[in-house]
Amino acid sequence: MWHEAVEKNIGLLSVLIVVAISFGGLAEIVPLFFQKQTTEPVDGLTPYTALELEGRDIYIREGCNTCHSQMIRPFRAETERYGTYSVAGESVWEHPFLWGSKRTGPDLARVGERYSDDWHRVHLNNPRDVVPESIMPSYPWLNTATLDAADPATKMTALRLLGVPYTDKDISNAKKQLQSKSEMDAVIAYLQQLGTVMKNKR
Repeated sequence: MWHEAVEKNIGLLSVLIVVAISFGGLAEIVPLFFQKQTTEPVDGLTPYTALELEGRDIYIREGCNTCHSQMIRPFRAETERYGTYSVAGESVWEHPFLWGSKRTGPDLARVGERYSDDWHRVHLNNPRDVVPESIMPSYPWLNTATLDAADPATKMTALRLLGVPYTDKDISNAKKQLQSKSEMDAVIAYLQQLGTVMKNKR
C-alpha cells in the first residue's frame, strides 16, 4: 500500500509533510494580503511623531514588550478589562509589530491617555510608588538619558520606504522635535498615544 511506503521512507515523508504545511500556510496567509481590513489603516491613524518613534525604540530596547502585550483579543473578559479589541488596521505601519502574547504585566494596547504624564513618570521611576504589588523593574536612568537626535530622519525615511506615510516636512522637523527631550519624555509620548485612535471611535 502506498501509505506504508511513505511511512517507511523518512525522506519522502518529510517532503510530503513540508508540502502539506506549505499549502495549508498559503491557504491561510495569502488571502490576508487582499483584505482591506488587514492592509489599510483605520480611519484617523497617523504615523508616530519623531518623539514617539524614539520612545518606541527605547520601549523595545528596555524589553517592555517582553512583559506587556499590545493586542486585546475579541473576548468579553479582554474587552471589559482593556477596552476595544485590537484590529489589524491599527498595526499596518508597525515595524516590527508588538502584539505579543506574554502578559507578566497588563496589556498596553489602550493605555494611551488613561493616566497622566506625571503618573507615567513616577511609575517608570519606581513602579511600587503607584502600584505597591508591582514586580516591574524601575527605569530611573530614563530621566537623565538624553535622546540621540542625530539620526531620527534616517529612521523615518526608511519607514517611508516600507509604506509609512511620512512627509518631507515630518522628516525635516524630526531632529527639532527631539531637542531638550529625555528618554523618559520619549517613552511617555509613545505610551500616551497607544490605542487612542480606537478610543476616539467609541
